[in-house]
Amino acid sequence: MAAMNMNLYSRGDKLFAIAVAVLIGLFTAATFYPFIYIAAVSFSSGFAAAAGKVVLTPVEFTMDAYKYILTDSDFWRSYLNTFIYTVGGTLVSLLIIIPAAYALSRPQLIGRRFWNLFAAFTLWFNAGLIPFFLNMRDLNLLDSYFGIIIAFAVNAFNLILLRNFFESLPQSFEEAARMDGANDFQILWKVYVPLSKPAIATITLFCIVSRWNGFFWAMVLLQSQEKIPLQVYLRHTLVTLSDDQEFTATLSSQPYSAESVTAAIIVCSIIPVLIIYPFIQKYFEKGILMGGVKE
Repeated sequence: MAAMNMNLYSRGDKLFAIAVAVLIGLFTAATFYPFIYIAAVSFSSGFAAAAGKVVLTPVEFTMDAYKYILTDSDFWRSYLNTFIYTVGGTLVSLLIIIPAAYALSRPQLIGRRFWNLFAAFTLWFNAGLIPFFLNMRDLNLLDSYFGIIIAFAVNAFNLILLRNFFESLPQSFEEAARMDGANDFQILWKVYVPLSKPAIATITLFCIVSRWNGFFWAMVLLQSQEKIPLQVYLRHTLVTLSDDQEFTATLSSQPYSAESVTAAIIVCSIIPVLIIYPFIQKYFEKGILMGGVKE
């Protein structure tokens, strides 16, 4: 039977399948190579990393770059700060986005079309960098944990994505809940939220990655060294090692370099995301696709 099915495919179909497999393999290799390269650099000697001798595997294997960052108290403080911004920011985002998306999805919302257009408008236009900074300054949110968490709590794309998912759920669920005497808050938290786990997991992943990788505004809004996240610490370490003339002059005898230390920090920074992603990934595709399906 298998041989008969194979004969049903023309030569062109077989060639196309082979070409697709080769392209997917090349794409996969191109995707994985940066991670492999960064890991190899982090385990290479400082001179080999700075000289560009690392291609695929570590050159002059050493763990001195990891020893350098793991014994630095600023690294652990910035790591903790990143967890605070990520966990706190994600929770605040979900507490705002879920009720807002539910409200925007309700046909009975007064001015629903206006509010949806108002939310979508922010995807295309914003006030700009300087007005945003001045606004943060006037609200006394500079150099504070709360400022970083609350200032970026709502992303319009996440809001619209979850709103679309709520709209795709059958109205019969809401009607049945109202017949049982449930109000809007009970319908949201006891009906819609349990049914929307794939979409909420997708939004959660987006929020986690965005918060974890936050760099620019953390660098601009935070002045205290003890409040900076891991990404700003990475830049600070790179600049410090690159500007150290004495360190650069003796690079050939150093067990690590700016490149190897940077690579080690990057490896350490992506570990939590790699651990969390497999648990959320199973909801990811389902959440994206179902958000665009209408009843």
